[in-house]
Amino acid sequence: QVQLRESGGGSVHAGGSLTLSCAASGDIFKINHVMWYRQPPGLQRELVAGIMSDDTTTYLDSVKGRFAISRDNAKNTVYLQMNSLKPEDTAVYYCNADVMISGGYYYQDYWGRGTQVTVSS
Repeated sequence: QVQLRESGGGSVHAGGSLTLSCAASGDIFKINHVMWYRQPPGLQRELVAGIMSDDTTTYLDSVKGRFAISRDNAKNTVYLQMNSLKPEDTAVYYCNADVMISGGYYYQDYWGRGTQVTVSS
């Protein structure tokens, strides 16, 4: 079994910074892509940033230049550095990963439980 645990959320003022972490644990053989999603209050979940196995990255237009995703394969951890935060960044942030377990033959999709980010004006 695989678990994803997000951490690093909190409350900051506009213009502040936070770094989210997504740590994967369990019987992991390989992690393919990892995505950060967020769900603002009353709205649908949206893709914020993603990092592929070759370190190619993708970002939601509204966070480009402010957020940066990176990965530490040795630690099975992905980070989301968030700078110049705005009130509209307020949301629950979720980690999503494509993981192959030891002895497995295909990748499976896993989700964390989320971490709250609140940005006040």
